[in-house]
This record gives sequence, structure tokens and C-alpha cells, in this order.
Amino acid sequence: MSKTIACNLIFLFFIANAVILHAQHQDVGEKPQTWKSANAKSAGDSTHLISAFKNGSISGHFRSFFMATDNRNQLSDYHALAMGGGLKYETAFFHHWRFGLSGFYMFDIFSSDLTASDSTTNQTNRYEIGLYDITEPEKRKELSRLEEFYLRYQVQKFEVTIGKQLLNTPFINLQDGRMRPTISEGLWIEVKSSKRAIIEGGYLYAISPRSTESMYSISESIGIYPSGVNVDGKPSAYKGNIESAGIYNLGITYNASKQLKAQLWQLYADNLFYSGLAQLDYKWPVDKQWSLNFGIQGIYQHSAGAGGNPDPQKTYFPKGSSSFVYGTKVGVAKSNVQTYLAYTRITERGRYLMPREWGRDPFYTFMPRERNEGLGDVHAAVWNVACQWPAHRIKTSLTLGYFDLPDVKNTLLNKYGMPSYWQFNADFRYSFAAVLNGLEGQILYLYKLRTGPDYGQGKYAFNKVDMSNLNVVLNFRF
Repeated sequence: MSKTIACNLIFLFFIANAVILHAQHQDVGEKPQTWKSANAKSAGDSTHLISAFKNGSISGHFRSFFMATDNRNQLSDYHALAMGGGLKYETAFFHHWRFGLSGFYMFDIFSSDLTASDSTTNQTNRYEIGLYDITEPEKRKELSRLEEFYLRYQVQKFEVTIGKQLLNTPFINLQDGRMRPTISEGLWIEVKSSKRAIIEGGYLYAISPRSTESMYSISESIGIYPSGVNVDGKPSAYKGNIESAGIYNLGITYNASKQLKAQLWQLYADNLFYSGLAQLDYKWPVDKQWSLNFGIQGIYQHSAGAGGNPDPQKTYFPKGSSSFVYGTKVGVAKSNVQTYLAYTRITERGRYLMPREWGRDPFYTFMPRERNEGLGDVHAAVWNVACQWPAHRIKTSLTLGYFDLPDVKNTLLNKYGMPSYWQFNADFRYSFAAVLNGLEGQILYLYKLRTGPDYGQGKYAFNKVDMSNLNVVLNFRF
């Protein structure tokens, strides 16, 4: 089935049924809402174990995701429609303890051959394969995944969770835009030390990256996604060669007032690197309708131990290397309309490195379907306008970004051979009501235009620039 026919069929389906839906994207720092249901209720503490199980809650999530990528000229195009569903069960509290587990299944409705390499570049599919399991691209039927499996203790302002769980922090987060999010496994503690301060952190020893079925140790998780090249231009060889005992992550969020929010985060990946983030966000109410929004952030990284492996050709974070990132954001909001300008600078000190398997960039200039991880000496600027009409349950946004990157042949600062580019995103979301309550949706369209040289080599453009990507997503939660 050609991509054009597939696009037409899927649009006819949605128009005929008046269905336009909401995707999975969440800002980092928000509480995970993958299984959120507007009707979900928490049962009170039970003194009997059997009562805790009988009074538990069940949530469901069914999802369909159509994606199509149109590359330039003779380069290959792709499309895919995936569907799936799952259930989550969580007991009521039993002496402040509760148990939860969830699972999800996925399968392919139709798709182009996602295992076929492009005849010009010999590269493989980048986007659509992420709807399934990227480690087994030929397997697209009856995919299943145990997602959450945890034991949680909660008393007053203290909460501790051990096991498989959803986390959404600046460095370890759900990611966005595929069938299922990233799952973390380990010990996580959250303490609300006051009405304004939250301290959270823990130790993670395994991760199930978005677009995979299995759990992987921290060492094994690095390199599941494409790994680019080393600083000397040779293909990265760290996959399967990393040594790390796990991740230690600590964050402090302080809401000084309704207007001012401060965050400090520190991540230590054993034998790999340190990464720290400081961020301030301020909302200044001009009057009852208008407000001005300001933000500033900085990120510093440095290698730890051997950077993953003492062999420079097999290391992830070169020993002795570091990076520095800073950014700012200025915006205006009035009633149901807001707009902002954001800027991010990754200095020429070195590449900003964070395993893509662990989450997406925490930058103010982040735009879905592309990242600036693996780059140094970057200037990024983004303009966003967002509108919402609560009475009509509609949200829309338009985003335009310009990303000035190092030359694709500058492997010291450009890990994935990404040229400079413009990116445009148009996002439309709708939430149904009445008999269709629980049904949500989104249409996301984006286009990336190359501005930097590609030296006539398709490998620097294929699935990167001079391309468009269409997403139509349906979610039903209960």
C-alpha cells in the first residue's frame, strides 16, 4: 500500500468518525499521566490485606498511532499504523503500603517495510519503527510489555517506591510520541519537606527505553538507539561495552511563591558522567488577564571514571571531557492564549551527552521529533504560540525553531551528522465529552528544512532534514 493511499484512508477514517485525538507528550517534571483517568479514585487505607486488593482500582488505556514520513526526492518514505491497549491495577492502601502493576500489548495494523534500508544511503527507518520494538524491527505482531510492577509506601509527606515505575524528571523521563513511554526500575523516594519544597531522588538499576519490550541494565541500555560516531569520526563502539553500576538521581523543587519556581537536579551515572541542572521560572502577573513569564536554565556535565570503558573507541563519555548548556525563555500569556521565545546555547566546550534511551532533552527549545543531544557549539531559537478553548475542548499550538549546528563533518561536536535546520510544528488536540468521554486525540505535523551543507550526501538528510512527518493519535483512557 503506497504512503499516499495509506494517508488518505486514515484521514477518511478519522473524518467519518469525527475523531481527532491527544498524544502522549508531557513536559519533563510533570507527574506521569500515562494511565490517568478523570474518574479514577483512591480507596482509603484498609486494615485487611484482602480488602486492600478487593478495593483496588483498575485503569485502562487503548491507543492507536498512525505515522508517515516523507523524505526528499528519491529517498525512501515510510508509514505505519499501530494499535494497542493495556490495563493497570493498583491496590488500596494496606497500612500505608500499596502494590501496582500494569501491562500493554501492541500490534501492527499496516505498515511499509520498516526493515528495508534506503537504496541511496543504506540507512534504515528512524521514526515509524519506534511504534514497535526497535531491537527486533521485523517483529510487529503481538508485542507485549510488563510496564509497572512496584511496591509503594506512603505516609504523610513521605513516599518510597521500589520496582518498575514511571518517572518524569529532566534527565530520566517518559519521552514522547510513540506507543509507550520509558520505564525505570529501582528505588525512588519523594519527600515534601514543606508546602513549597519537594525533594526526590533514588537509585535506578534498569531501564526499558521507549520503543522496546524488555528491561535492560543501565549498561545494556546505552546504545540500543543509533549511536552515531566518536569524536574522531569512527563509528561509536560503546554498545555492549559499557560498565556502570547504575544511576543516582537527586532533585529539589522549591516553589518560593505562586510566581517563582526553582529546580536543582544532579545525576550521577556510575563510571560514565555527572550532569547537573539549575533552573528558575518566574510568572509576573501584570493584571488579572495578562502575565509575563521568564525562565533561565543551566546544565553542566563532566565525565566520571572511565566514561564507560577505558578504551577510547568504546567509551560513551570521553574521559576528561565536559559540556555546558544555558538557555532562557520569555513569554506572554493572556487568558487562553500564550506565546514565548526561547533560546538555548550549547557551548563549544564539548558535546552535550545524555543517552537517548533514558529520555528527551530538558531544553526550553525542545521540539518533538528532533533532539540536540550529541552536539556542541549550538545556537537554538524557538517561537511558540498556543491557544486553547476549554468550552470546546480544543488546544492548538504552532512552533517555529531555528537550530544552528556545527558542520556535519565536524565529528568533534556533531555526533549524528545533523545539519543546521529550520523546524515547523503544527499541533491540534481535541478531548471528547458526553458519550465519548475519555477519548482524546492529536494531529501533529512537522517539517524540517535544511540550512547547513550536506555535501550532496543523502545520509546527512535522510530522516533528518528536508522531510515532513505526520502523526495522528487516538487515546481512550478509563
